[in-house]
Amino acid sequence: MTDLPRAADILARRLYEAGCRHAFGMPGGEVLTLVDALENAGIRFHLAKHENAAGFMAEGVHHRDGAPAILVATLGPGALNGVNVVANAHQDRVPMIVLTGCVEADEALSYTHQVLDHQAVFRPITKASFRLTQGGAGNIADRAVRVASDARPGPVHIDVPISVAEARVAETPMRRAISSPTAPQGADLALARDWLAKAERPLAVVGLDMLDEPSGCLLRAFVELFGIPFVTTYKAKGVIPEDHPLCLGAAGLSPLADGHLLPLVRQADLILCIGYDPIEMRAGWRDAWDPTTQRVIDIAPVANDHYMHQATLAFVADPATTLETLAQGGRSRTTWPAGEPQATRAALARAFPEDDDWGPAAVIAETRAALPSDTLATADSGAHRILLSQMWQTHEPRGLVQSSGLCTMGCALPLAIGLKLAAPDRPVVCFSGDAGLLMVAGELATAAELRTPIICVVFVDASLALIEKKQRERQMQNRGVDFARHDFAAIARAFGGAGHRVTNRPELRAALAAASAEDRFTLIAAEIPRNAYDGRI
Repeated sequence: MTDLPRAADILARRLYEAGCRHAFGMPGGEVLTLVDALENAGIRFHLAKHENAAGFMAEGVHHRDGAPAILVATLGPGALNGVNVVANAHQDRVPMIVLTGCVEADEALSYTHQVLDHQAVFRPITKASFRLTQGGAGNIADRAVRVASDARPGPVHIDVPISVAEARVAETPMRRAISSPTAPQGADLALARDWLAKAERPLAVVGLDMLDEPSGCLLRAFVELFGIPFVTTYKAKGVIPEDHPLCLGAAGLSPLADGHLLPLVRQADLILCIGYDPIEMRAGWRDAWDPTTQRVIDIAPVANDHYMHQATLAFVADPATTLETLAQGGRSRTTWPAGEPQATRAALARAFPEDDDWGPAAVIAETRAALPSDTLATADSGAHRILLSQMWQTHEPRGLVQSSGLCTMGCALPLAIGLKLAAPDRPVVCFSGDAGLLMVAGELATAAELRTPIICVVFVDASLALIEKKQRERQMQNRGVDFARHDFAAIARAFGGAGHRVTNRPELRAALAAASAEDRFTLIAAEIPRNAYDGRI
């Protein structure tokens, strides 16, 4: 019997076979066997300072290697610390395997210390929750990976009792066949092709379901063939390089940008929602078009049950395969003869100028100019993210990673650590507000310990700038949004990194040059004026 693997070993090996090479968390006694099994299987376990940050590091790795993220948390407070990042993965469509330790059911009948129903906690914010059993270790592992990865992706929770993790069991060879992609057919397909052939003012809204590289190639060929200008959600930035002449940039969070984009949407005679999940969008995109007067084709891997918008035709199918099917027999033609998309593109460029003497726009423009074009970037939630997502052009999917569905603060730094671990040869920069950085300051130590030489740019204005702006706009008194200024450069140095405080473009340029030569993380504290985002987002 001792020659048989532990249930935890079977689980870990199946995760390795799924491409997983990194796991993150904080171990307690209840997950030590899991950590041991992961390491033995070839999955490196990384110690973070908080489970929430650990989950974002895992997500960062996923965005480069494509495998499910792995978060490990011990029972009780450890599991509950990870609730935010798991909910974020659910709303941002990130495949994540959440492994929690737990006591046995019989033990919990009389032992109550730190005992709670993990599955009751995680079921509402995951695609599925399983409790590992001795005989079902391989089955549950396979199901978890497939459910997490199936459209739309998301987190799956596995609760692992200590005795089950250590139990010696026979491994079963169960594997589920990968489903073939589906495409539309019949009368609706013929109608959609007819609409495409006749559209004079087509427009596409592209979402995160199109993030995979093969999908991006098909998408580009499709919009070029039919001359379709497009906008993307923030998460889908870069699915086609943003310097493409048909690209109108990202939409959905900046009222300033939407003020230019939504009128164009209402002029379109055909709108294609391509892999578009409106969970990223704000109220301005609710019913942004009228399906009774505009032709609307919704192409998504799952049915529309959100009622954020309505469509004339809805294809529940693989988006990339659907585009390929729609394009068969199609011919290129001139669209938008009056040039409205080009005028909108020019207006957006004027709305987000890069020539400020100083302020958040100058920080973004200077950083983009100083760093290589293949730099990977992350953005925290806040006013700077809205501006950054308009100004920071990306040339590849996941070139700018952020929390778009849940909009969680404190995500940028751990996301950047995960990206750097998975892509050590790529430059990585994270953009954070000072409040967001304070939430995860301990992870600067993690960046140093893991030897991830990322560049962390912090916008320092000693305020929750976006919330303070909203407070003023509602003519409310300033309450609960301001805090003390801190020496972030000194904090960085205390944790083993390099630190710079900058107040103008030349100082920032010099700090970025120094950071690019470092073999450790660098924090650049960019001091910006209060109210610097007024009129800019």
